Amino acid sequence: SQIENLAYQKGLAFIPEYLEFISMPCDAHYPEQLEPNLQWLETAFTQRGFQTRRLPTEGIPILLAERLVENAEKTILFYMHVDGQPVDSSKWNQPNPYIPALKMQDESGNWEIIDRNRLLASIDPEWRVFARAAADDKGPISMFLAAWDAAQEVGISPNYSIKVFLDPEEEIGSPNLLAALETYRNDLQADGLIIMDGPMHASNEPTLTFGARGIASLTLTVHGPIGPQHSGHYGNYIPNPAVRLAQLIASMKDEQGRVQIAGFYDGILLDSTIKAQLALVPEDETTLHRRLGIGSVDKVGENLQEAIQYPSLNVRGMGAAWIGKETRTIIPASATAEIDIRLVQESDPSRLIQLIQTHIQDQGYHILQGDPTQEERLSFPKLCTMNSRISYQAFRTPMEGELGTWLREGLTQSFGKVPLSLRTMGGSVPISPMIQALGIPAVILPLVNSDNNQHSPNENLRMGNYLTGIQSLVGVFQTPIR
Repeated sequence: SQIENLAYQKGLAFIPEYLEFISMPCDAHYPEQLEPNLQWLETAFTQRGFQTRRLPTEGIPILLAERLVENAEKTILFYMHVDGQPVDSSKWNQPNPYIPALKMQDESGNWEIIDRNRLLASIDPEWRVFARAAADDKGPISMFLAAWDAAQEVGISPNYSIKVFLDPEEEIGSPNLLAALETYRNDLQADGLIIMDGPMHASNEPTLTFGARGIASLTLTVHGPIGPQHSGHYGNYIPNPAVRLAQLIASMKDEQGRVQIAGFYDGILLDSTIKAQLALVPEDETTLHRRLGIGSVDKVGENLQEAIQYPSLNVRGMGAAWIGKETRTIIPASATAEIDIRLVQESDPSRLIQLIQTHIQDQGYHILQGDPTQEERLSFPKLCTMNSRISYQAFRTPMEGELGTWLREGLTQSFGKVPLSLRTMGGSVPISPMIQALGIPAVILPLVNSDNNQHSPNENLRMGNYLTGIQSLVGVFQTPIR
């Protein structure tokens, strides 16, 4: 199609800029890394006729790029983030996570580095570029810019005003977003929000996602002796906090992965209409299990789409004493678990945290917020330090609303078929405060491959997704808001 060919040509022309952009370190834990990224974006958007300005915060400034149409009836706000996750170079299969590597899969399924310059001459959809932030979230930013070039090439001019919100602190939880929304509410006013973050459906079919789960987190530390003790002298005498922590966590779920804390799933009803919506999303579970390397699944819901309609309770890390070459024959002094709770719209995070706290107390624990005193150690048989944090809530937008209908029309024009509509995304984006503060509907337009190793070593962007992402956005730009 004309749009597909246009996306290919402008996508190919943009490759040098894309590679330059993802070569810049962008860990928001080091604010100085973000300054070159912001300068690069200011230049890129200004060259394309956007007005840019920085919105100062207590942290790294937000970048706002605007293209305002005189007498436009609608304004659309696009959200993307500039920062990427931290890197551990030792875990990457290439010399440097910030030197993009072009790779092709061999017959054995291994990814082999090939000459990056090949990407300047042609694009094979199955090639992948590996680098930190290649997909999350510099990929969508690059697709937006290349799509704008494509639209301008053929005289497409949206009949709506555009604001682009570029968040420099998303991967550290956007700690300054709430305050910025209060300060810059008028600057950010719009009629709809398009969130360009997160992965497409695994089928790589055009996708619209109408919600995302929120997130809260807990740190649990079960205390044992005042210091590590010799396991020979005190084994069978001192209770082991690592064992107790394992038992405590095991008490929270059954063998099918369902949370056993009373009331955890209250308020969630998947009626026949919702189940029918979810069933429209194609899931090849055999392929998914092979890709994930799993032989069984939890039984929260009847399939993946149903599972992510419920809040989750996930152990994201555990630690006690030493392992590997540092192993010592001791009883640990303490054991710690980091837990995240993925929230759905029906979830009250404060209530869920209280339910967990009550459950821990019912297991015989005295709960602290800091380290135990000597008196507390001697007074209570079981001690657990519990600290919690609510990051942001979930959101969900009606699928048949004005924003979703318009986006569905735009993608249908681009691809000649109706996109998949997902009720919610399993992951979280710190965007609910923006949706609530601005009082506008929001839809996620995911563009990157689902197997992009987001947040992990060897993050990558499939080049086929790069091209279809550009194609998607050209469709959005050319579709008038009526």
